[in-house]
Amino acid sequence: MVPGTDATGESAAADELDRLADEMFRRQLSWSPLYASQIGYAEYAPELPDLSVEGTRRRQAELANLRDRAAAIDESLLDDERRITVAVLRRKVADGLLAIEAAASDYTVTPIPQTGAAAQIIVSVPHSLVRTKEDARSYLERCAKVPTLLEDAAERLRLGRAAGRRPVRRLVVNAVDQLTAYLSAPLAADPLLGVPDPDGEASPAWRDKLAAVIGDEVRPALAGYRDVLVAEVLPDARPDEQPGIAHLPGGTELYGQLAAGHTTTDHTIDELHQLGLDLVRELIEEMRERGERVFGTSDLAEITGRLRTDPALFFGSSEEVAAAARDALARAEAALPAYIGRLPRVGCQVVPMGPHEVENGDLGHYQWPALDGSRPGTYWINTYQPHTRPRFEAQTLAFHESVPGHHTQIALQYELSELCDFRRHAHVTAYTEGWALYTERLADELGLYTDEVHRLGMVSFDFWRACRLVVDTGLHARGWTRDQAVGYMLDHSALTHKNIENEVDRYIGWPGQALGYMVGRLEIRRLRAEAERELGSGFSIRDFHDAVLGHGNLPLTVLGEVIERWTSTQI
Repeated sequence: MVPGTDATGESAAADELDRLADEMFRRQLSWSPLYASQIGYAEYAPELPDLSVEGTRRRQAELANLRDRAAAIDESLLDDERRITVAVLRRKVADGLLAIEAAASDYTVTPIPQTGAAAQIIVSVPHSLVRTKEDARSYLERCAKVPTLLEDAAERLRLGRAAGRRPVRRLVVNAVDQLTAYLSAPLAADPLLGVPDPDGEASPAWRDKLAAVIGDEVRPALAGYRDVLVAEVLPDARPDEQPGIAHLPGGTELYGQLAAGHTTTDHTIDELHQLGLDLVRELIEEMRERGERVFGTSDLAEITGRLRTDPALFFGSSEEVAAAARDALARAEAALPAYIGRLPRVGCQVVPMGPHEVENGDLGHYQWPALDGSRPGTYWINTYQPHTRPRFEAQTLAFHESVPGHHTQIALQYELSELCDFRRHAHVTAYTEGWALYTERLADELGLYTDEVHRLGMVSFDFWRACRLVVDTGLHARGWTRDQAVGYMLDHSALTHKNIENEVDRYIGWPGQALGYMVGRLEIRRLRAEAERELGSGFSIRDFHDAVLGHGNLPLTVLGEVIERWTSTQI
């Protein structure tokens, strides 16, 4: 018991926090119904996100209420784990309010589902779970609501335009091209119609109804949304010379808030930019050393040029791309128990991305498993134009997206039954992406890279994330053009030109998110170094990793407190 308190007060504070955490979790599910249904909450399966102004106002009021109630909780009355919970709760409520203030729907159009309304329909909705007749009915309802979502998305863009908040032209063009490719394909090939039906519960009659909804409602709505983009949004969209959020009213201040939210630190924009520059200088030396071993030259331009142009370093088929990912995943799964004690029970699969996602999509990404184990975690890999996919990056990418990266952390978090539902599903960019980036180097400690060429890929990926600190802050705070950002990454990574363009466009459409990767990785490395120094021969890498992973997603400040407490118990 805390001195000066009584058990009744402690119990009341704990009960109120538990109620708030559960309420926040349930509201998050309702705000993100695609995520909710994909992990197994069937009651959200008929729903789509609410982009309307009225829905946003309701969400803001709900978050403000949660914020005030969370602020009133006396932390001194809570045990250690609940103190973590209240810290995470306050952070996530603040993040939610900031997202509403940022109003990205008013000025963001992209071809990726995280930030594009139409892309979310084309890419994310087909990932819905359809296993029973009830699931099938819910999926029909969800598809029938697509026109409303797109009407709201178009209205938000009109509101943004009226307020001087305009999307970036190139990203709008990419989204239009994606929609054009989607609409030019026959109905029979529509990804929404190809939703998995593993148990055969959905009848042929249901398939006919679904085809009618997609053909008569969804596709016309997507065509109408494309027309809005072409006729209303493109004419006065921002050019490549003004891609940053600083070119929007209030954008400079907003970017500072977004950077703090994604990194969960108080680093200034200038500090983040300089951190990136410093890391790039360090990595240049490592790339030169490793390049000397592999190619017999320490000239950075020659090394990156060879990595970008040598045909032997690229894949010959889409099947080879997927096979390399599966091989890396299998070897990582076999080696990991020596370095992490508590591992997820659910497995991870490698699946090529669909055709409507690949051209302007990322290299790969992870999708969480269903809570009941009916669907494993999924590493979605881009196998489009395999001759542009470098072999030397494949292992690093697989370790980041699957094991020991995202799958190990996210799937395990779902299985931490000692945590409340809110904590098991919390997401903090700097933690999630910091861990995945940390594991790219951890994989080298495990001996998972098969040769020095693949270790060059590891360093190249480090370059990529260090460049993000420079480029993201350059774009959104320093007035960089798109060409400046692309040029900087061409000079300081071995990514191909197309991948760099896709990455830069992602940073333009998602301000601040890219900062969390390297900031999170550096903090985990710092905490590990401190623990190793304090514990000496008593340091256990398995126990350290279990401590990092054992509390779910945490803001970096909270993670630091957790590891400091853990270290003190090991002495």
